[in-house]
Amino acid sequence: MDQERKPVDAAQVQRSLRFSKLPEPIRLEDTVEERPAGTADSVSGAYNSDWWLIRMGGI
Repeated sequence: MDQERKPVDAAQVQRSLRFSKLPEPIRLEDTVEERPAGTADSVSGAYNSDWWLIRMGGI
């Protein structure tokens, strides 16, 4: 009872090794970046209360 052997393709072996398992799960904590919010500089007068109007083009 001889079994028929198929030629093994090197590219097929690499694909099967790469895609034969699921990637490791990513924790939710690793997907979020926290940064402190910037503070308004009211001392130097850099705050402009009409910024939204200027930014939105006077809509």
